[in-house]
Amino acid sequence: MGVRCRNMTGIYLSCGEKMLLLYRQGGRVVSDTWVPSAGGHFERDELNDPEACVLRELQEELGLTREDLLTFRLRYAGMRHFKGELRQNYYFFADLKPERAENLVSDEGVCRWVDYADVCDYDMPRTAKAVMRHYMTTGRYTDAIYAAVSDGDEFHFTELREG
Repeated sequence: MGVRCRNMTGIYLSCGEKMLLLYRQGGRVVSDTWVPSAGGHFERDELNDPEACVLRELQEELGLTREDLLTFRLRYAGMRHFKGELRQNYYFFADLKPERAENLVSDEGVCRWVDYADVCDYDMPRTAKAVMRHYMTTGRYTDAIYAAVSDGDEFHFTELREG
């Protein structure tokens, strides 16, 4: 039996020194854990367009559009072999306009604004946790895009330069 691929996106929204996390409940693949503000699986027409996927998920889950964001960038591409699948995650980071930060709710779970200093204390899936640790120590201070690849024990990060 061959290895299947699972392609997913997630977006972490920030406002000031806080990040919006979602405690996802009732998910098919990820449930009862803290995940990005919004995200999910690619639709067939989005397979080569993670940006289209994450913006669709942002609209569906939080009612937000690209116009509600001050900044918006792909920052991490993660890969992990897990349960017979190659799981590919594309993580976007964005700054939300302050006037849109109030009263955000999601039908996917519970939203919570978390101080940057406390984000890594939350229980998350392995790839998300590794990405957040790297982002808090390195990624938030650069404009680079990083690859995060699991060797089964830990994640290895490398800057993806064009060329």
